[in-house]
Order: sequence, then structure tokens, then C-alpha cells
Amino acid sequence: MQIQLKNISKSFAKNQVLHRVDFTLESGEVHALMGENGAGKSTLMKILTGVYTQDEGHVLIDGKETRFKNVKEVEEKGIAFIHQELNIFPNLTVAENLFLGHEEKIGHTGILKTKQMEQKTEEYLAGLGLSVKASKLAGSLSVGQQQMIEIAKALRLQAQVIIMDEPTAALTDREIQILFSLIEKLKKQGVSFVYISHRMEEIFEVCDKITILRDGQYIATKQVKDTTFDEVVYMMVGRSIGDRYPVRSGHKQSDVFLEVKDLTRRGAFENISFHVKKGEILGVAGLMGAGRTEIMKAIFGYESIHSGEIWINGDRVSIRKPSDAIRYGLGFITEDRKSEGLILDFSIQENMVLPILKQFQSLFVISKQREKSFVHKMIKKLNIKTTNETQQVKSLSGGNQQKVVLAKWLGLMPDCLILDEPTRGVDVGAKKEIYSLMQELADQGVAIIVVSSDLPEVLGISDRIMVISEGKVGGFVDKQDATGEKIMNLATGGK
Repeated sequence: MQIQLKNISKSFAKNQVLHRVDFTLESGEVHALMGENGAGKSTLMKILTGVYTQDEGHVLIDGKETRFKNVKEVEEKGIAFIHQELNIFPNLTVAENLFLGHEEKIGHTGILKTKQMEQKTEEYLAGLGLSVKASKLAGSLSVGQQQMIEIAKALRLQAQVIIMDEPTAALTDREIQILFSLIEKLKKQGVSFVYISHRMEEIFEVCDKITILRDGQYIATKQVKDTTFDEVVYMMVGRSIGDRYPVRSGHKQSDVFLEVKDLTRRGAFENISFHVKKGEILGVAGLMGAGRTEIMKAIFGYESIHSGEIWINGDRVSIRKPSDAIRYGLGFITEDRKSEGLILDFSIQENMVLPILKQFQSLFVISKQREKSFVHKMIKKLNIKTTNETQQVKSLSGGNQQKVVLAKWLGLMPDCLILDEPTRGVDVGAKKEIYSLMQELADQGVAIIVVSSDLPEVLGISDRIMVISEGKVGGFVDKQDATGEKIMNLATGGK
């Protein structure tokens, strides 16, 4: 199947998102679509799949002009779209999510073949290296496991074109290699992929071509073998960004701010003990499902603990809910910004100021001017691409949404900031900005904990790395001794 997008333009109100963009996908090709957050990548794919209608331009499939009316038509044509923001129904089982809209029934009775669907689901997921009970509620799974369910959906439909928007953002190296093997196998069968990712290493490993957008405009299409990392970055951002990870120099770590002793939540993790100092960046690595996120949620009061102690500034504290954690100076940027970090129907300003309204209060009146001043400062500081502060957060790109979450917590000025997958779905330029912000906060004496599935990121930004393996601390590695091999060895139960 060949897909051609010609001279595609699209505006939302006064904001032009795409301007005369071209893109061609050939059969059996893995084609990367790259650009900064807000460059128009997801919008272009949503036009292809009928979610949006272009203002001008043409969508051609095998040379024939096409316009889809709904998702079912897209699927029937053999096109699957795995979105960056997952379309998982948390209150349905894994099998129900996988077969949604395509349920298998006994004749014309309407009775579902539940056992058969569950068996097929577990077979599909086993092919992706995931061992999960098909009868389990999807909402109880980690974001990474939910991502694998989305990928399994596309494979089950036997799609001829699979669009992947940040497919590996929540996956670990092992799951990524399984996915790449599947892509290679399907490519040989003539399946094509549009691969949207900000992880440069992946693009050069798995893709044949790269098309680059910048500010909604087409920049270039290159064969992967004929370009370089630096050239792609320059075309994406219009400038050189220098080193990917800021060089930390002259920072001083002082007293221990947060210490955890023998923290246990049955079924999730046990006997977790670690500390983080003021001014230190502690990286947290491990395989998907190892319990990293659950540990951080328990520390922050999102989830209960069965035993163990939390100490802050040398005092034992009781954290039963997030408001307790905030009172003790903790901040937590969740990995799931869509459902836990933002109110999508609220504006940028409303999201940013919601946790800190008291700062803008004089007697019983909220100063809208002070609110706006703070928001403008944060938009400028974090380089958030937006028309204005009243724009709804749901209309922003994923990376810009992540920056709004960051701004919200920066307003609280925490003494310890926990960041869970902080650069998931964020472009290379914005990643550098987030890394620089972490360093700036650490230099000011803030204790930073970063949970990340991106191994180069953990190695590049951390002073020290804690590795979690199957709900336990696998070990600690100092920056100067850290290698990918050491981290993966500890993550898989080695010494």
C-alpha cells in the first residue's frame, strides 16, 4: 500500500498547524516522521486517518484520493494508529480492550466467546514478550504494559500500515528490542510503518527514511543511511543544541533530605531502602513492571504502604495522602500526565495555578494579574508553544503538556522533586531544556529523583543510580562507574 499526503494545510482558529506539507509512505517501509513538539506530526497523521479534515491538500492511497469518515473505515482499509496518549479503557479487561469493536460471538446469539478471546489475547501478548492475565483490568497495568496492548491491537487487525506515535516511550530496552524484531518481521511481509519518535537512537536503528517537519512546514526527506544525528537535530530545531546532557560542574550535595527504610507494599515491592541528598540527582532504573512507579507513588501518598519508614530532614514522617507529601516539601510529576497530571479541559493558566492559588490570594480575593504574570513567566521559562495562556491544555502537543505539568510543580517550589518518565514523548530540544531545569534545581539544593526507562537518559543526567529488580533494590551505581551493561545486569537480577 502506498500513501501520499500532498500539500496538506490545517489551522485551528488562528493557529496554523500545517502549511503545504508533503509525505509519502511506500509499501514495506519504516518511515520516521520527526520534528519538535507542536511541529504537526500527530495532526498530519490524524488527517490521514480521518480524525481531522485538512483545509487544503490531498490524501491518496494507491493513487486514489481518499477521505475517511470514521475509525472503522480506517481499520477496514488496513491502517492502524497507535496513539501517543493511549486509548485504553481502564475498567475493561485486557481481552475486552484488545477485541473492542471486534468481539467474537457464538453464532448470532450475541453471547461472547470470552474464554477464546482471553486465550488469543494471552497468545498475542506472549508474542510481545508480555505475560499478563487477559482477565485482568487494563487500568491495573503499568503504562508500558498498556502500550503493549495497543501494539497487540494493531497486530491482531493484520494492518498493512501501522502508525506508531511514541511507541517505546514507556518501554524498556528488552521490550523495545522485541518490538523492533516484530517490525522487521512485518516489514518483510510488506507492512509499512510511520514511526513517530523523539528517541534518535531508535530512528537510526529501525527506520529506512526520515521526513522532518518544523513549525508545521515540510523541511526534508532523507534516507537514514545518508544523514546523521546532528543533521536531523539541526533540521528539526533550526539550530545546534550542543551536548544532549548538560555537563554538571560545581554542584554541591549537602545533607540527606529524603530517606526511605524497608518500605514494603505487598505484591508491589518490599524492603526498599535508599536516600537522596539535597542537590543530588538520583536516577531510578529497572525493567517495566519492576515496581519503580509504585515505590514513588507510595512515598508521595498516592498508594498505601504496609510497613517501612519515611524520613525527611532527619525526622520520621507519616505520609498518608499527597497533601501530606506536599506539606513536607515533596513534588511528584507523574508518568501519566493525561489522567493524573492535568485537567485537559482546563486552560494552561488554570492548570498551572490550581495547586498554588493561595500564592495569588490577598485577603479573600485572587489576583488575576499576579496569576497571569506567573503563567507568562513559566511559558517563557519552559518555552511552551501556545497561542496564549487561555488555550485548553488538551489542544497542546504531548511535550508541551508535559511542560505545563512541570510549571505547576515549580510553582510549589518543592525541596524534593520526583519525576516519573519526565521526557516521555518530548522532542530532543525540549529534553535538553528539561535536563537543564533539573540541573538548575539541583544546583539550588533541590533533591531530584528521576524514574526513566530511557537508559542513556539515566546514565546522562544522574549523579547516582538506583536499580529496581522485581520489586527490590537490585543495587546502586555511582555516575563514574555506570554503564548500560551494569544497569541491565542489576535490573535482571545480577550482582
